[in-house]
Amino acid sequence: QVQLVESGGGLVQPGGSLRLSCAVSGFTLDYYAIGWFRQAPGKEREGVSCVSTNDGSTYYADSVKGRFTISRDNAKNTVYLQMNDLKPEDTAVYWCASRRYYCSGYGSRYEYWGQGTQVTVSS
Repeated sequence: QVQLVESGGGLVQPGGSLRLSCAVSGFTLDYYAIGWFRQAPGKEREGVSCVSTNDGSTYYADSVKGRFTISRDNAKNTVYLQMNDLKPEDTAVYWCASRRYYCSGYGSRYEYWGQGTQVTVSS
């Protein structure tokens, strides 16, 4: 019954913004860290950002630091990824994923994954 559902992807011009949402069901978000990952064509999956449940610590890949912001609303069981100043190299499928309490930079350590949402940055 655990489910993560991403939404908010789409087509945006360089310099534009999108906000991705990860709606969680089947478990209480209070007890889990949520990470965002992405994979572009021909490239390996990479960690983008994560928010830890224990203390709310956040983490960002160097490539998105200063442009992306992760946040969570435990009452809504939803995690958001605000993406600003988007660049063509941000084009990828984005997933949210969950693991117990603490963030990890390794996707293999996340137990549950959403279906992914496509983000395309192009003029």
